[in-house]
Amino acid sequence: MKMTKIYEGAYQWIMYGRDPNKKANIIDTNQYIIRTANKCLLLDPGGVELFAPMLAAVLHHAPVEEITDIFASHQDPDIISSLGLWDQALPHAKLHAPALWEGFLRHFGCEYIEYVGIPDNGGTIQLDNVDLQIIPAHYLHSSANFHVYDPKAKILMSGDVGAGLEEPGGPIFVDNFDVHIENMRFFHQRWMPSNQARRDWILILWHLSMVVFLEVMMLSVS
Repeated sequence: MKMTKIYEGAYQWIMYGRDPNKKANIIDTNQYIIRTANKCLLLDPGGVELFAPMLAAVLHHAPVEEITDIFASHQDPDIISSLGLWDQALPHAKLHAPALWEGFLRHFGCEYIEYVGIPDNGGTIQLDNVDLQIIPAHYLHSSANFHVYDPKAKILMSGDVGAGLEEPGGPIFVDNFDVHIENMRFFHQRWMPSNQARRDWILILWHLSMVVFLEVMMLSVS
């Protein structure tokens, strides 16, 4: 399991992926943590087959008692089928996941973790002094799907949106977006065919970008 820091300031964003031990017939996924002074949030922690390497990787950055929160963008097994094992390891934690999918996600196992259902209009997750915005991304490609935006780090964790089906050993960062578009094409055309959902999501991001622009302008004149 490879670790890549994608933001480091008063807190950290860390991405895990490109597991060299992954079986060839299982889709590759990216997992994330946000590590603050006293808490750690797991974002889309992965399938059941990734639980052991993910737990070992996360414990390098936070003791068990400080892994307080989990976020699941939607209900797919590559996103959260490890839930039953996290439920045993982190009985004190909270799971932030779509309210619509609670009755389905509990089939993966959720006896001890507190299920915090995200309403359709999104919400927030507070991690120490970091306020994370939960952004609706419905039908991209799940009927209740969410992304996480960090206004301090200016990071949008967009889940499956932007994902590409790449060959093993592909780069973590996109250097050539034209090539990445071709990697994205089948996945998005097959699993995200709704133009209306795409337009709604872009409109939300446009409003976010305008808020960020206005904040920068206000700082520049203060």
